[in-house]
Amino acid sequence: MKRLFLDANVLFTAAHNPDGKAYLIISLGIKGAWEVYTSGFAVEEARRNLAVKYPSSQKIFNEFISAMTVVPESPDELYPTGLNEKDRPIFHAAHACGASHLITGDLVHFGSYMNAQTSDKESYEYTYGIIVQTPSMFLSSL
Repeated sequence: MKRLFLDANVLFTAAHNPDGKAYLIISLGIKGAWEVYTSGFAVEEARRNLAVKYPSSQKIFNEFISAMTVVPESPDELYPTGLNEKDRPIFHAAHACGASHLITGDLVHFGSYMNAQTSDKESYEYTYGIIVQTPSMFLSSL
C-alpha cells in the first residue's frame, strides 16, 4: 500500500480548499486508499499559516489531522544532498515513517527532486526511494 507523507503546504491547501486535490488525497487516504502521514512540524506550520490567512478553516483542518498519523521528526534521518535546511525536517519525517511518496507543493525547494523514478536507480537513490510529487502529479500517476 502507498504511504504518503504530506508537507505543510498540502495540509494548508486542503484545509482552505476542500474541493481541491490536496483534500481529495487526504480524504481518500482516510478512507483507506493509501496511508496518510505528516509530522508535528508540518502540522504546526500549516496551523500557524491557517490562523493568519484562513482562521475559519481550522475546524476542517483539525478534523482531518485527527484522522491522520502524525509522526515525529527524526533529525538523524537521511535527506537528499542540497536540500534546504528548513525543509530537512519534512524529508527526515517522511523517510523515518517509510513513506513511498512525499506530497508537496513546494516547487522552489523540492522541485529538483520531483518524480524520481524507481527505474532510474541514480535518481531513486537520490531521494532514498521516496517519490516526491505535487498533489496533481500524484493523482495523475494513479
